[in-house]
This record gives sequence, C-alpha cells and structure tokens, in this order.
Amino acid sequence: MIEVIGTDAGAPASMPRAQQQLLRDAVLVAAPQRLHEALQAWDGWGGATLLASDQPQKLITALTPHTDAVVLASGDPLWFGIGRILIQGLGAERLRFHPAPSSLQLAFARLARPWQNASWISLHGREPGALATRLQQRPQALAVLTDPSRGGVSEVREILRASGLEPAYGLWLCERLGHPEERVLRLAPAAALPADLDPLHLVVLLAESPAPQPPQELPLLGIADGFYLQHPDRPGLMTKREVRIQLLADLDLPAEGVLWDLGAGVGSIGLEALRLRPGLSLWALEQRGGSAELIRANAQRLGVAPAGVIEGRAPEALAQLPDPDRVLIGGGGRERVALLEAVLQRLRSGGIVVIPLATIEALAELRPLLEQAGLQVSVSQHQAWRGAPLADGTRLAPLNPVLVLRGQASAV
Repeated sequence: MIEVIGTDAGAPASMPRAQQQLLRDAVLVAAPQRLHEALQAWDGWGGATLLASDQPQKLITALTPHTDAVVLASGDPLWFGIGRILIQGLGAERLRFHPAPSSLQLAFARLARPWQNASWISLHGREPGALATRLQQRPQALAVLTDPSRGGVSEVREILRASGLEPAYGLWLCERLGHPEERVLRLAPAAALPADLDPLHLVVLLAESPAPQPPQELPLLGIADGFYLQHPDRPGLMTKREVRIQLLADLDLPAEGVLWDLGAGVGSIGLEALRLRPGLSLWALEQRGGSAELIRANAQRLGVAPAGVIEGRAPEALAQLPDPDRVLIGGGGRERVALLEAVLQRLRSGGIVVIPLATIEALAELRPLLEQAGLQVSVSQHQAWRGAPLADGTRLAPLNPVLVLRGQASAV
C-alpha cells in the first residue's frame, strides 16, 4: 500500500508515532516542498528518496511503480486535498489514508467555537463571486480556504467590503495551524496585514452584532446591509441596499402621511423612509416572532421612531392600522392576493402601493388586481452587480434580479 498521511504544519515532529514509523520505513517519500527542510532535519529521517508533491501529475508517474511509499498531505487528504488525484491516477485499492484534523477543525478549535453548523467555501482556483453569493446568505460562521495566488486574505476582505458586510463579521486570520509558530489574529477592517503573512493561511468569518454608530453619521439613504441587526435563525432575509434605494424612490414618499411596511423583516425600508421623511407615520408589520423587538432595536440604531411595530399575520392584523397613503408589500406568501385586496380597500386617495417580487408568476397574479381597482400600474425589473476582485482587476458579481410592481390610485 501507498500510505497517504495527513499532517498539520508542524510535521513531521507533530505526527503520531505510528505514522512517524511509516515515514521511517518508507523508501520513497513525497511531500509538499515546504516540508522538505523539516523532514531532512528530523532525527527520524532515514534517507528515503524525497520528492515534491506540489505537481500531482508528475507525482503519479513517480509513484506508479512503488508500493513502499509515503505521501504527506495537509489535513485530511480527501477534503480538498491530493487524495482525489491519487485515487484517479493510482486506484483506491493501492492507497491507505490516514487523515489528520483538517484546517477547519484546527481553526475552530483555536477559536474555541463549535463548528457543526459552520459553512465553508474554497477559493482555490475558483472565481470569487462564489464567496460574494455565499455572504448574501449571511452564514453565522464561514471558513474560507484562500488561494494566495489570487490575494488570499486580501481578496476575502475586499469581497466582504464590497458586499457591505464588514460591520456584520469579525475576520480571523489563521496561519500555519499546527506549527509551533502558528498565529491566529483578529483583523479589524482598517488594520494592515502582517508583513510576514504566511501563504499557508485560511480565514474564518464569524457573524457578530454590528457596532452602533451615531445616527447622524449614517448615510441619509442606502445604509450598508451589514449595519442592520438580523434574525439569528434567518440571516440574510432583508432587502439588499440597491433594491432598498429603488423601492424608496418608487414609494414617492410624502412629507406627511401613513406608511405601511408589510412583511417588514428587519425594518430596513420603513426605517430608512423615516430618515428621509421624519413626518411620516410608519407602521411595520411582521409575523415572525421576535420581529418587533428586532425592528425597534434597528430603529434606535437609525435614530427614528415608528408609530407602531406589530407582530401578526396579514391581512387580519391590518385592522389595527390607520388607513395608508403608502404601502410596501414585502411579504404575504400564499396569502398575497388576499393581502393586496385588503390593502386596496384601505388605500387613501392618491396612494401608492409598491410590491417587490421574485417571480413572473407572482407578477401575473397581482397586476390584474391593481388594474381592476383602477390604479395606474407600472412594472420594472432591477438587476445590480457588486464588484469583486479578480486577479488584477474587478469582476461584477450579480445579485438576484427583482421585479417591482407599482400602482398609484387616482387623487380625488
């Protein structure tokens, strides 16, 4: 058998005795170039032929005639490691695997954080847009296997910043895990990278409550997504900044009047409306338990005060609200037809209804209701892209497109 042994950065000294013995007995040893100096300085080194495993295809050719060989790999060879290539080139029947703790296990151990619910993503040879997409789901913990040839931790920071989520994550840099000189650092957004940054590093992003800022220092419009407190069980379910700006424009907010934010989520649209039009009376409705407390907390962070925040189901809960001048329908699900019908019965003269939609089927279902009620109807579709680093340039990573259905009642 060819023994494929997973190691940490402290190999060979950190390897278990049984695996060290396999290494002593081997006639041929293949290992990453970075381990060669430590291997040859190790007091158990038996003078085996030493090959570099950094070019796997050449390694397959060298290993083919051998059965008394050892291949050293990082962590678990079958998890983003050399194991797959060895199986393809030599056959599984010739290989015996000895996994070590993966870099993810070591990283979360150093951070003393359970990782059964953590997410991970690899950027090795991959487009960075995948990380931007994953971040929009707002994972509570995300490990990023970096590709130093594309920028490593620098690339991760740039994508995090471009996603507007720097305030929502702590960024941990983990270098040389398992080595006596390992280093685990938390990097502040503006902090410089270590001058001696090791190429052997990964990044862990841990969600945290964004630090509050004085409301007067926040933008009047288009606050970063990462500023808002989220539902811990459903992170990422909020209207993205670019769409939020468009919806606020389509609402054509008056200086005074009543605004309903139905399916308010974390409250982002209605609360930013109050920053633009402090004279409005905002009523936010969300059925998810704990939403009222969350929306009020976000309101405090933005320095605004809704007239009412209600946890309840529409359309039944609408009876508690005063008649609206403006309505944003961000929820409704299967009840959206009944919800829109209830809204149209209460909408004041000259009022506006704005409905962001994800599917054309929903548009086909709701548009006739607005037309039959005599509203002036318009439809638009919006697609935004956010810049993400790509080699020495910038790639545009798309956000999900959104249809916007708008209806305006005649003024009496």
